[in-house]
Formats: sequence, C-alpha cells, structure tokens
Amino acid sequence: MSDPVFGPAPERAPDPELVQLLTPEGERVHHPGFDVDFTPDELRGFYRDMTLVRRLDVEATALQRHGELGLWAQLLGQEAAQIGAGRALAPQDFVFPTYREHGVAWCRGVDPVRLLSLFRGVDQGSWDPAEHNFALYTIVIGAQTLHATGYAMGVQRDGLVGTGDPDRDMAVVAHFGDGASSQGDVNEAFVFAASYNAPVVFFCQNNQWAISEPFERQSRIPLYRRAHGFGFPGVRVDGNDVLATYAVMKAALQRAREGQGPILIEAYTYRMGAHTTTDDPTRYRLSEDLEHWKLKDPIARLEVYLRRNGMADEAFTADVAAEADALGERMRRECHALPDPSPHDLWDLVHAEKTAELAAQQAEYDAHAASFEEALS
Repeated sequence: MSDPVFGPAPERAPDPELVQLLTPEGERVHHPGFDVDFTPDELRGFYRDMTLVRRLDVEATALQRHGELGLWAQLLGQEAAQIGAGRALAPQDFVFPTYREHGVAWCRGVDPVRLLSLFRGVDQGSWDPAEHNFALYTIVIGAQTLHATGYAMGVQRDGLVGTGDPDRDMAVVAHFGDGASSQGDVNEAFVFAASYNAPVVFFCQNNQWAISEPFERQSRIPLYRRAHGFGFPGVRVDGNDVLATYAVMKAALQRAREGQGPILIEAYTYRMGAHTTTDDPTRYRLSEDLEHWKLKDPIARLEVYLRRNGMADEAFTADVAAEADALGERMRRECHALPDPSPHDLWDLVHAEKTAELAAQQAEYDAHAASFEEALS
C-alpha cells in the first residue's frame, strides 16, 4: 500500500541479494564479492564436521527422549551455518553463543559431553571459556549480544585491533536467532557497537521461526537490512551453504580485526527440527515447508558436489559414518556416567573469590547435612 506523502511500504518479497557458492543441487557457483578456493581436504573436512555435528544433535535428542537430559535445543538443518561460521574463526577470536551453537562449540574444541552435562543439569557449563575462546551458553534471549559488544570494546581498548599482526588482531562474534533480533538487548548492542566501532560480527541464524512465530511476523524487511539503520553493513548468506557461510564469515572477521567496525550477517536457513525437545512444530508450521527445505539439506548438497567431482567415494563416507557411530556411542556411555553435583559445591560457584557470607552459609549447610548422617549412624 502506497502513502501519498511518504511513499510505498517496504516490500515483503524475497530478497535477491543472497550470497551462495554451492546450490541445493550441488553445483559450484561464484560470487563477485565473496569467493574462496577450497582444497579437497577442506571440503571433505566440512562434510565430516557437519555429519558428526548432526549425529551429535540426533544422539542428544534421543538421550532427552529417554529421560537422560532435561532438555535439548536442536540444530537440525543449521549445520552449514554453524560449521561455516566456526571454521572461519582465528584461534584468538572470541565467540558468544546462544544455547544452540553446538556446531560452533565443536569447531572450538568443546567436548560434546560437556554440552550434555549442561542439559542434563549436573553443571552450568563445565568448559573453560578462556581455553576455547567460547563463552558459556546463554539462555536469556539476546543477552549475549551485549556481552559480545562489551567484550569487543574491551578488545579494542587493549590494542588488539588494527595492528596488522594476524596473530594478534582479534574479532568477537555474537550468535543469535531471528527471534532474538526483536529483543531490546540486540538493538542496544547494535547501537553501542556502531557508536564505538567495535570489532564485533553479529551472526544471526534466521531459521524462519521464533519458536512458533514466523519471521514475516517479526520484520517487514529482510533482517540483514536492519544493520543499515544503525550505521554498519549487513549481508545475507545462504545458511545451508557451508562454503558461502565460511567465505562471508571469513571476510567479516577480517574486516572487524582490521578495525572497520561491526557487521551483521544473516544466515538464511531453516530449523528442520523443533525449537527444543519440549516443542511440537507440527502445531504451527506446514509439512510442505519442511519438505521444501529438506531439498536444500546442507550435508546432501556438499556430498553431491564431492562425489560429482571425484573428491569423495563410498569408502570416505563410510569412514565418516563409522566415526559418527563411535561419537554417538561415546556420548551415550559418558552421559550415563556423568556424576551428580554435590550441594557442597554450590557456594564455590557463585563468585571467583568466596565471600565470608557465602563461606558461613556453606558451613551451615555442611553441618546440617552432617546431622542427617549422624542420625542414621
């Protein structure tokens, strides 16, 4: 509908500016702004990563269904977005995830069993963020974008941006979903990042659904275009294309490290599974949509390309499948063996240095717990 004074409303039509290097049919295409030459080993590595991460996701879902996990946030269908983004990182870059970045965690060397322990409820995230340059999962929707922006501003003030030293300059990444883009925290992070030219890459996996709300109900324009209103660039990439995601992320990270400020990447993908294992997506989306996106499967398209160009055969895919089976077996075995937390330790996990008040509370609890043991002896 057109306004006689202000002009037409923004169009809801699909946006043509989609960066793609590998079509759903497995054909290699080129993009004038983003293109990378990949070696056969790199391509096979992407396939292995995505296959193992999908198995990680399937295994964790099965564990939750058998009562071994309290909850699991699925990533089915989003493997390319996460592996492409994760493999583009330099060792010194720092990542702030949501609660679904299992593929990025894989790329940063976080043991999948540590992810299971969080969703099993035996700890609050037991990996060391400093060891992996990968922060703990964030359940508060969008809060991690502010954390990432603040961290990036600190990196900037520590002189770790724009020095020209590829082993020193670093970027910060904030992962979030399309639903989080409607949160105030995300928009505030955009304001601060733009105002201070912070070296942060905002990586949004637009999987089309904010739990049960479709994206078209959240925004009248493509999500990546929102960046322009805050004063920094945005780009939309085919999130089911691991090659394009890697290429765009690689360029964005380098731009941030050089001191050129923030950028928003919208990885246009689809959540083929549920929001979490407590969700029933059949209640709000059409099966036809799911079948349509299955034809764009990120793993299948890369396998077609590898086979068509003689870079993978039955032996290679069988080896990867066997490795996936071994990963699944280890996840099941080690998940069952995870110890329950000790209530005594709760007071050790509040502050870096325990306060006198906490120490007194811990001592009071220990005495109370000991009284039960005395009564039973």
